[in-house]
Amino acid sequence: MARSILITGASSGIGLDAARGLHARGWRVFASCRRPEDGDRLRALGIESPLIDVDDPDSIAAGLDEVLAATGGTLDALYNNAAFACPGAVEDLPRDALRAIFETNLFGALDLTNRVIPVMRAQGQGRIVWCSSVLGLVTAKWRGAYVATKFAMEGLVDTLRLEMRGTGIHVSLLEPGPITSRIRENSIPHFERHIDWEHSARRAEYERLLHRLYKARGPDRFELPPEAVTRQLIHALESAAPRPRYRITTPTRLAWAMRRFLPTRAVDHILSRQ
Repeated sequence: MARSILITGASSGIGLDAARGLHARGWRVFASCRRPEDGDRLRALGIESPLIDVDDPDSIAAGLDEVLAATGGTLDALYNNAAFACPGAVEDLPRDALRAIFETNLFGALDLTNRVIPVMRAQGQGRIVWCSSVLGLVTAKWRGAYVATKFAMEGLVDTLRLEMRGTGIHVSLLEPGPITSRIRENSIPHFERHIDWEHSARRAEYERLLHRLYKARGPDRFELPPEAVTRQLIHALESAAPRPRYRITTPTRLAWAMRRFLPTRAVDHILSRQ
């Protein structure tokens, strides 16, 4: 039987490439999306696509039930990938903005994971992979909400990995830096909903930065295509000895080195210039 995997946030970017790549390798891929039209596009590629909105516990339960009914009650792997960003200075983040981004980026992933773990326990094996970020290692101005979810994810998943020792369930973190995706475009509605930049003490800074949010640009200096993440995901899923962390892109490796070897003041100086 083909190995099975459930992927969240598979409508575009990293999740879509993972679905295509694993499907091509013979995995039975359940690539979940929030919108029916995105699921239709995936099914046209021959990829099964349950509807799962990770903000909605009932949607999570129904989507997972659909997957388990299709597989006969088993699931070999889960890839927690769904996430969004909400740009803005920390002092301008309302409570509702943080609630919303944590629901999607962390709480929904944990809810789904906790429903999958009993399935994997019963079968004696499984792989759970979480898509973190270079911003789970170091911070960046204007990205405080997203950074907060990824820092929290790093700690939560480190704990889960320790707790799963000896169960046959392996837990890994992917830590990509700049990857070609729609995260900038997808962040715009959240920025417009939550950030009252026109009344911010930092209005002048926002005015200089808004073009970076609204204007399409070429690739960043170290940007890689989503295939770079999929390659590491495959190792996390198929290797006999999956790594706890996969540092993807040069910025992630540099960030890890800075955190390990430089004092905080030096790291702050470097990051404040970005």
